[in-house]
Amino acid sequence: MLAGASKAELEQALVEAEWSMEQIADGLRSIADVDFVIPVPTPKPQPLARDAFLYLITFGALYVSGFHFGALLFQFINLTFPDQLGQSELMTLDFMRVATAALIVAYPLFISVSYYTNRSLVLNPVQRTSAVRRWLTYITLFVAACVITGDVIVLIYTLLSGGLSIRFLLKIVVVGLIAGAIFGYYAWAIRADDKALAR
Repeated sequence: MLAGASKAELEQALVEAEWSMEQIADGLRSIADVDFVIPVPTPKPQPLARDAFLYLITFGALYVSGFHFGALLFQFINLTFPDQLGQSELMTLDFMRVATAALIVAYPLFISVSYYTNRSLVLNPVQRTSAVRRWLTYITLFVAACVITGDVIVLIYTLLSGGLSIRFLLKIVVVGLIAGAIFGYYAWAIRADDKALAR
């Protein structure tokens, strides 16, 4: 640190200068833990087109997988609790084929690209600060939070209107579980990134 000051002393000085805790954490992350006369900055990730491509593929495959997994479960519910005024069994089976085909393509793609990018993060932790990755993660958290909120609103509205059925309730649960799982995983990933970068 500059003039022999420690990170703790620098943090205290920044607190006294009325920096927010988030600004302090970001600032301290940019300084490497090496003894030198002046602060040595940590390396910054280069915004590579390859990284943007990989993260767009990852999150795109996640959205397709989540949507079609929910659609497939919806069709199982439709078959188990048929609605006389709803779609025919032939249409239900057709929707199931479409959802299954999408899952066969999108889910393995999501798993394989996620594995590759996560392995890169272990080998090169500085990639955790990738702007593309963090933006897409927060957008995904926002979308999942909106879906969960809408799901609860629809459930409460249906309860108040007296139109709740087991068929409808199961679909509400499916949407809530899928969106909740996605939100929980990526909220955990953000915390894991912050912990790794704080070391």
